[in-house]
Amino acid sequence: MAKPGLSAAKLLPMLVMGFFVWASSVKADTLLSAPLNVTIRDLEVNSAMVTWEILEGDPVIGFAITQQKKDVRMLRFIQEVNTTTRSCALWDLDEDTEYIVHVQSISMGGSSPPSQPVLFRTPKESEKMASKSPDEVTMEEVGQAQLRAGELIIIVVVLVMWAGVIALFCRQYDIIKDNEPNNNKDKAKNSSECSTPEHPQGGLLRSNV
Repeated sequence: MAKPGLSAAKLLPMLVMGFFVWASSVKADTLLSAPLNVTIRDLEVNSAMVTWEILEGDPVIGFAITQQKKDVRMLRFIQEVNTTTRSCALWDLDEDTEYIVHVQSISMGGSSPPSQPVLFRTPKESEKMASKSPDEVTMEEVGQAQLRAGELIIIVVVLVMWAGVIALFCRQYDIIKDNEPNNNKDKAKNSSECSTPEHPQGGLLRSNV
């Protein structure tokens, strides 16, 4: 005697329950926690570095950052995937300006909730320069000083070469001027000799009238 099969009325609730159990397990596997300990480091006049941490075990494959000026609705969105870095550079900032930053983690299943907002202000150029000690010299400043020294050397060499060319020209000009009176005397003498030839007996030639 065959056993009676499951009716559609009994099978449908079992399928629906199984789907919800599967969906809950997938959501639990892909749900991310918001990044923790979001911090602003290396704060400069026009740049900054934002760092953060994640919970151990979160399947993070990237991050997304929203950057916004305080009291301004326009946002800058930065996203990077296939990376394990926990920091990002913020660039092209305005001096003496307040910014708000949020960080989100990204996984294969989506994005985490945004982190707690972090508010920071960029310093003024004058404040940044005043905060440097007299003996503090950055690599950038050393490079700029070397570049300026190289440019100065090139300019001096070019000026010396031009001075040498000008001096040589003046010397040649003076030699030419000094030789001009002698040349003029020689020309006058040659002209006089050609215009008044001597008579074979020593007298001047005269024309017969």
